[in-house]
Amino acid sequence: MLDSPSLNLSPIQVRRALISVFDKTKVVELAQALHSLGIEILSTGGTARALRTANVAVTDVGDYTQFPEIMDGRVKTINPLIEGGILGLRDQHSEDADANQIQWIDLVVCNLYPFSETISREDCDLAMALENVDIGGPTMVRSAAKNVGWVCAVVDPSDYSTIIDELRCGEISFDTRKKLSSKAFGHTAQYDTIIHNYLKDEKLSDDLSLTFEKHSEMRYGENPHQLASSYKIPGNTDPNILNATIHQGKQLSYNNIMDADGALACVREFDETACVVVKHANPCGVAVGDDLLDVYTRAFNADSLSAFGGIIAFNRTCTKDVAEAISKVFVEIVLAPNFDPEALDIFKKKKNLRVLGIGEFEKRTAKLEVRNVDGGLLVQDTDTKTLSKDDLTVVTKKQPSEQEIKTTLFTWKVLRHAKSNGILISKDNTTVGLGAGQVSRVDAVHMALRKGGESVKGGVLASDAFFPFRDSIDAIKDSGVKVVVQPGGSIRDREVIEACNEYGIAMMFTGTRCFKH
Repeated sequence: MLDSPSLNLSPIQVRRALISVFDKTKVVELAQALHSLGIEILSTGGTARALRTANVAVTDVGDYTQFPEIMDGRVKTINPLIEGGILGLRDQHSEDADANQIQWIDLVVCNLYPFSETISREDCDLAMALENVDIGGPTMVRSAAKNVGWVCAVVDPSDYSTIIDELRCGEISFDTRKKLSSKAFGHTAQYDTIIHNYLKDEKLSDDLSLTFEKHSEMRYGENPHQLASSYKIPGNTDPNILNATIHQGKQLSYNNIMDADGALACVREFDETACVVVKHANPCGVAVGDDLLDVYTRAFNADSLSAFGGIIAFNRTCTKDVAEAISKVFVEIVLAPNFDPEALDIFKKKKNLRVLGIGEFEKRTAKLEVRNVDGGLLVQDTDTKTLSKDDLTVVTKKQPSEQEIKTTLFTWKVLRHAKSNGILISKDNTTVGLGAGQVSRVDAVHMALRKGGESVKGGVLASDAFFPFRDSIDAIKDSGVKVVVQPGGSIRDREVIEACNEYGIAMMFTGTRCFKH
């Protein structure tokens, strides 16, 4: 290491370039431009063949180094003539270079085989994954990115035009080299992160590495004064909002994506035909049944006031008759696995409506959820715990009916997608009143009762955590609510149970809470 390193900030000329890419987008055009400028091109394997096919003169790295590829291609570019040519400081290492017959390489164009594609293959095992770990490529990229004073590293085909334009003017500026150096280190960092996450055994390991690639830029974030972009997991092709087909409508905003993702998460809870209406990340109306139009109608009318300008999600193909019904109201987004052509034709009449085809999807699986806090992250796995009849314990004299138990299980699936403190009342496979995001549980109860009105009579009320006092039960005594379900676990459970016995209300404990902050 140099005791007093310096950095060349001046533009550089390019006399020799090394090109070795997996993504061959526009590489021929780049090589042709370099060749026309009299720049010598070194290349390897498939890249060299592609360039020769296009009549671009290239020198194989093996011919250049006078050392053949060995060990099934594992060793080809890791050679002092290559690495020395990239890493050497032109103002300090010329004598070493001359003594070892090293010629400078001024431009390195290299991108890596996406490791995510390898591990997504059904036949991929550990041996195959390790065999597809690139060593020479990252070494060249990092070497060029490190020696930014004298070398330009290019990993993204979208930057080729910038390089060509500058070289036609004679030189590559330091600002361009610095920008591309950062991008190069990002490229190798992402590559290593994917490998790291594949190899580690623990989901929540001692060191957490995350990597994403930009999906889209947004006009703004939650508010107009906030910058925002969306990022996706490299190589991810799962049915989700970021991979959705946008049949029509404007680009999705930050809030659109947040709400649509919440709607999709909720509707994925159900095997039966389901409709979820979401407003500000809360499920304001949910229904299940046999007929999609009926299910939509009940879900929308569960809280039609809140549904205005909301997001509607289905877990079945959206049909013509459903599209006709939706076209009579104002909503921001409609999402479904697929859409009948007639439904899409109807939606076209509402130009501002966003229509998203998600593709066929299944129930949610446990994945990591990440949230920012100042100075770090909070990470947890997804709450995918579902309740069954066997998870419910009746703690009151009054026993719930079989239908009320079914309603309880439906209500709990929806409730865990509402913000805590959360209270949800349901009846007849339909939500009727939601109290969400309240600072006290009894406030959430009052909100749910107000939202539900007369519809709460005969309903099931679910609480996402235990009742700390009996005041919530006192609040529903005259509402007609027949069943209460809650996790239990309060030091005052006994008085809460007694309140239910006093009012002739059945109560069940889940033994599990479903907070969503």
